[in-house]
Amino acid sequence: MNRRTLLAALPAAALLPQAAGAQAAWPTGPIRAIVPFAPGSATDTVGRLFAEKMREVLGQPVVVENRAGANGLIGAEAVARAPADGNTVLVGTNSTNAAARALFRNVPFDMENGFVAISTIATVPLLVAVKADSPYRTLADLIAAARARPDGITYATASSSQQVAAASLAAQANVQMLAVPYRSSPLAVQDLLAGRVDLFVADQAVILPQAQAGALRILAVTSAQRSAAVPDVPTVREAGNLPDYEVIAWFCLFAPAGTPADRVARLN
Repeated sequence: MNRRTLLAALPAAALLPQAAGAQAAWPTGPIRAIVPFAPGSATDTVGRLFAEKMREVLGQPVVVENRAGANGLIGAEAVARAPADGNTVLVGTNSTNAAARALFRNVPFDMENGFVAISTIATVPLLVAVKADSPYRTLADLIAAARARPDGITYATASSSQQVAAASLAAQANVQMLAVPYRSSPLAVQDLLAGRVDLFVADQAVILPQAQAGALRILAVTSAQRSAAVPDVPTVREAGNLPDYEVIAWFCLFAPAGTPADRVARLN
């Protein structure tokens, strides 16, 4: 799985036709939005922000339900198997709807044909972070340490996109780092703060608050250009001298395959 595969998998459903005549009668009750990651994760934050605004437009509550586990596959499978009536949607990511097929032997749903994309709702870079008092003050420091001690540097991972981001960094820097899996990003951050792991490449929503509080140090951003959220932080390309590196996390709203087109348009 490389950056081009992840980026190419970004759903292009941003401009669907509005079926105005079909919108009046639906929805007639709450919409269930499945977030396939734990509360406090970036996906949860994005999902809840959009759920509130969708409620204002749809005139019905959009109830966020966290169905975490198996790198998001549990929640995604629940939506893939839900009735195709538009009343259940997935706040999907490149973990659940792009990377999983390459990373796991058995994916319990059809990633390519099991969903219809409603709209892309956000794209963000990941942040390469260490504890504030870490001896690795730059990404170059960390890469040098990993080169000197193969598998001596540990990194947390709580989603497929995080795993791809860190593993791609290691591969392009020609070093070996040891992955430590977690059930959720907040748990991974806790262990990073406690010094149980050396590194976490994760979404801004979980890293930035701790960095702003002075508990974490951000070494780099994974996008090709610097992030407006942390304009003084270099990219991995700059800080690690890795000119081909780029990973972007995206969030997209999906419905089960077969959902009527007018309801997909209404949700869009």
